[in-house]
Amino acid sequence: MIDLAVIDYDMGNLHSACKGLEKAGAVPKITNSPQDILSADAVVLPGVGAFDPAMKHIRELNLEETIKQAIASGKPFLGICLGLQILFDGSAEGTERGLGIIPGVVRRFQSEPDITIPQMGWNQLELKQPNLALWQELPPDPYVYFVHSFYVDPLDSSVNAAMVTHGTQTVTAAIARGNLMAVQFHPEKSADNGLKILSNFVTLVKDRLMTSSC
Repeated sequence: MIDLAVIDYDMGNLHSACKGLEKAGAVPKITNSPQDILSADAVVLPGVGAFDPAMKHIRELNLEETIKQAIASGKPFLGICLGLQILFDGSAEGTERGLGIIPGVVRRFQSEPDITIPQMGWNQLELKQPNLALWQELPPDPYVYFVHSFYVDPLDSSVNAAMVTHGTQTVTAAIARGNLMAVQFHPEKSADNGLKILSNFVTLVKDRLMTSSC
């Protein structure tokens, strides 16, 4: 059985994320215990809402260093939505310092006559790291579900794992660097494509455990 920790820092969508992971074959454990997170086989950092409250909650719960240690340990780590944005240095949405794991900032979509903000609904991914474990067996340019007004802008474009175009703006939809992966969209709301992405993450964890036990 996979020991998969889902970090609870009071920023929503935990149960919907867990349902998606359960459908993918995992048994997730919702926790804010540093011991649980650091001992887990893999970690998921979901979240919805605003950047500043998220970072304040993480610091109040003494989870900042725990998250950094979990990523540095090499175990598979998946951020979802707000769980992607707080990996960065800071956000135009607020004034709190982010985790600073991925250099860069979070920006707001620019207003355009023919687009709505937030971007809410289905949109297509342009995959930039086609061999990434998360993308295996997905259709070309897969549709996934977004709800966001802000997007991440990494300093190093090589971490971009997928892009999305909203109006005339093409922005980062997912990042990946080593064991760290994170997505702006909601896989748990993205029907078969989202379920496949979560299943791919679970498979990645299983493969890593099998390799380490050999």
